Amino acid sequence: MKLLLTGGGTGGHVYPALAIAEALAGDGAFAPLDVLFVGTRDGFEARIVPKAGLPMAFVHAAPLLRKFSLAFARTLVANTAGFFEALGILHRFKPDVAIATGGYVAFPVIAALRLVRALRLSSARIALLEANAAPGLANRLLGPLVDEVWLTVAEPDRPLRKREVVTGTPVRASMLRPMAPERARLELGLDPQKTTIVVMGGSQGARSLNEAVAALIETRQVPGNWQLFWVSGERDFAALAARAREARSGSAVRLTGYLDDPRAAYAAADLVVARSGASTLGELAATGSPALLVPYPYATGDHQAHNAEVFRCAGAARVVADRDLDAASLWDELQAALEPQVLAAMRTAASRHGTDPRAAVLARVKQWLPAKNSIR
Repeated sequence: MKLLLTGGGTGGHVYPALAIAEALAGDGAFAPLDVLFVGTRDGFEARIVPKAGLPMAFVHAAPLLRKFSLAFARTLVANTAGFFEALGILHRFKPDVAIATGGYVAFPVIAALRLVRALRLSSARIALLEANAAPGLANRLLGPLVDEVWLTVAEPDRPLRKREVVTGTPVRASMLRPMAPERARLELGLDPQKTTIVVMGGSQGARSLNEAVAALIETRQVPGNWQLFWVSGERDFAALAARAREARSGSAVRLTGYLDDPRAAYAAADLVVARSGASTLGELAATGSPALLVPYPYATGDHQAHNAEVFRCAGAARVVADRDLDAASLWDELQAALEPQVLAAMRTAASRHGTDPRAAVLARVKQWLPAKNSIR
């Protein structure tokens, strides 16, 4: 089978695509599997996808805008160029199945494939993974162009629409492998016996979250039985490392810029402090990790707030608004979340909330196996 994946910009759009490729590669029903990932040269995907061993092709693309302006004209030019570049990629690769995982780069690629299908030059099936509780503009425009929309969660007050299927967010196999907390802490250079708080700001870091953590360790003494494993993002790492040294936080804080595979961090954590992007929440669900979520306030359609609300309602997380986040509020939230009864209840809810979504994704793709592509 020939699988085309497209999406990018953030880890929430890239890591689920990698998880899908990994899951299909492990199932003999799809052998031989030929995968191509289509993204942009300056996107997050250009750095991460080659590390995962997948071949890439590149198109031009730009964020979709709602208002006419000079920026709108530039966006139109970029996406038009990307559309024609995608036509060439489709002609050469001839996919059997295409899966878009979100991000503006997916729009010209899927639009091009839809045209090729309309011209009866291909029978490739198309799916859109909607990893957020509230879709962004690109995914809203893509919805009518695909055969199925795969949802990570079902909205409680809305029945599923035609062509919608709940699959969950696929995660890498490493997230599903059990790991003892003590072993994970040793692997990360931590004390295996201390209460462990893992702070992760997502693939690009989170400046307000970083600032709150830095201010906390500068103004308060971290309790002797606590330790922080802090993934700051590479952008802020140097400045934060200097502040952490000046704060004399010692062994209570271990700072790193980035983790390619955060499985050990989730396993080590008594509590995860994070944004509420789709990839992060998929990993929290898969690992059954209780969390303190700080939604990114400028996400399209405020989708991170919607994502966080799903976890809060399930009892798996506490939520603090970004505008309310500072050293004092973070300190209060940590103390509240780490109360033994509260933490135990969140962990139980997180474990119930977690599933292995790969089986659902594999089932959806297997239904399309008889289809034969015919791009000429």
